[in-house]
Amino acid sequence: MKNKINVKEYVILVIGMFIVAASVYYIMMPGGFVLGSLSGLVIVLVNFIPLSISALTFIINIILLVIGYVFIGKEFGGKTVVASILLPAYLAVFERVTPNVTSLTGDMLIDMLCYLLVICFGQALLFGINASSGGLDIVAKLLNKYLYMELGKAIMVAGFATAATSVLVYDRKTVVVSLLGTYLSGIVLDNFIDGFHMRKKVCIISSDYQAVQEYIVKELHRGVTLYSAFGGMNHEEKMEVVTILEKNEYGKLLSYIHANDPSAFLTVSTVGEVVGQWNKNRRKFF
Repeated sequence: MKNKINVKEYVILVIGMFIVAASVYYIMMPGGFVLGSLSGLVIVLVNFIPLSISALTFIINIILLVIGYVFIGKEFGGKTVVASILLPAYLAVFERVTPNVTSLTGDMLIDMLCYLLVICFGQALLFGINASSGGLDIVAKLLNKYLYMELGKAIMVAGFATAATSVLVYDRKTVVVSLLGTYLSGIVLDNFIDGFHMRKKVCIISSDYQAVQEYIVKELHRGVTLYSAFGGMNHEEKMEVVTILEKNEYGKLLSYIHANDPSAFLTVSTVGEVVGQWNKNRRKFF
């Protein structure tokens, strides 16, 4: 069943890279700004190096890919090697199919905001499967792994130097917009990643707690913790079932509770991150 998980991840990888490449080619390039990314650096370098954007992107990606493979690990490198090929491949297709692209809105600042929303969504998909779009994302992942820096902030740090290179080609307004966009990209990306990783901690007090426990373990394939609880009003002893679920799993549990034990008492809280065995347990059932 491991292959199914890999297939799903590589489908997400292909989709995520398409979003990233499309945002670069159809929004950033015609928008005339340079955000802190490999693509932004390439847009500056093509003014000095006689290569196409897709070719130069491929060359720099391969160099950074070797660094990522050595210092981050085989899994990250294996997925990112596909991303490093997909990005210039998508760009090459876009160059042929739509060679003359104009600004999305005609306003640099609005184009930059649209670009942030689109590319950060694509990057969040990639980081969710322990991959990246290549380029400076590899540098950001290194900062995340060894300096424990949040991914969004790591991308911001890695990107500021790249955005600053726009001064070699563009005017001061473009430099300011590029630096501002690089800063905002870290904030937007962190929000996207937090949304993807959000979990629900569910505490359930039910007279038929064993049935609830069995449903969570056998149907949702999640662990539970049982606590003894005493009612403050009736002084009855009951069992509290506590579990952590993904959003879709929480919806299934809620439907089960409504259908089988509508008198059950639930409290729900949001969990921003779960570290440890919880992330691996579910795979054992597939």
